[in-house]
Parts: sequence; structure tokens; C-alpha cells
Amino acid sequence: MPLTREFKETIMADLEDREYRAAYLAQAIEAMHGGEFSVGKRMLRNYINATVGFEALSKAVGSPAKSLMRMLGESSNPHADKLFGILKHLRETDRLEVRVVPIAKRSPRSPRTGSGATRRNG
Repeated sequence: MPLTREFKETIMADLEDREYRAAYLAQAIEAMHGGEFSVGKRMLRNYINATVGFEALSKAVGSPAKSLMRMLGESSNPHADKLFGILKHLRETDRLEVRVVPIAKRSPRSPRTGSGATRRNG
């Protein structure tokens, strides 16, 4: 679904705030990690448009701007190396810290020893 011009302008204005920008990028990454890849790509595209721009990003990551735009389009499936290259540059540009934090803990009834083997005495 295309965004209205007014909504895009609102996002662009909000992304001028550094704290909001950090939270927005974190949400984009979380959306992709959580299986909502198209939402995360759309957010990432908005983030790039509001901050560094595709031309500057193109020079930084060594891919044509049009290719980067297509990569973050609705029907694309970006390569991991390109996507992580973009995220690395954005993190360095805005001096953001990106961490992956597990959402759910493992059930206490099934501790793992690492190898999956059952421990035996003697």
C-alpha cells in the first residue's frame, strides 16, 4: 500500500530527531528479524530517504542508487551481504548501537549441554 505524501512528510520530520531515528532503525531491523520483512524494508527505505539519501549510500556501499532502491522495494529479496552492508553504514553514520536481544527464554525443563548428548555417570 503506497504511503500518502502527508504521511511521508511526517515520517521525514520525525526522523530529524536523533532518538526517534535510533528507535525507528531498531524497529525496522526488529521487523525484518521477526518475519515482517516487507515492513522492515519499507521502514529502512524511509530511514535512508530521511537521513543519508540513496546517492550518498550508493557511494558508501559501492552499489548503484537505483539498485539499492529496488533492493528495498516491495517485491525484492535482497542479498544478506548487501543488506548488512547498508545497516553497517547506517550504524556508523548515525553512531548507533544495534543489538539482537532474545525475546523468549528456553524452557527450564530442557537444559542443553551444548552437544545435545545426555550426561551419564560412570
